[in-house]
Amino acid sequence: MLSTLASNKSKVEDPVKGSLAKPVTVSGFTAIPSGAQISGNVTAAEESGRVKGKATIAFRFNRLVVRDEAIPIQTAQVTRVAAQDTAGDVKKGGLGAGAGAIVGGVIGGGKGAAIGAVAGGAGAVLGTKGKEVQVEPGTVVSVLLQEPVTVQVPIR
Repeated sequence: MLSTLASNKSKVEDPVKGSLAKPVTVSGFTAIPSGAQISGNVTAAEESGRVKGKATIAFRFNRLVVRDEAIPIQTAQVTRVAAQDTAGDVKKGGLGAGAGAIVGGVIGGGKGAAIGAVAGGAGAVLGTKGKEVQVEPGTVVSVLLQEPVTVQVPIR
């Protein structure tokens, strides 16, 4: 990847650029050299949600440049989804529950502490967004061509 993509910053139709990490060889001939440029667009970008809905970024490539010739291509969509942060949710819930129990205990005694703990724990998790997902330059992604591609190879 040559572009930086982020679920909370990229928009659908934003340009995406990359280059081939390895050459494509056919019968011992280099059909497409490493470093050949590919380009496309972001197809989906969703920020993380507060309760559910993991951050997602998706893109596909639609153009390949080989020896100064632009060739239309169609790749399958590449999708990255943020990892689930259940450990972070547990920590947030525990901190919120502790704060809620203190406030509830001050206001309503033991029963108030129990109610405050439940409300505080849920509020901490509900009020905090999950992690975003990013694709940084240098990230290696594999793409699947949806149609055959014809490339002219110079004879030496």
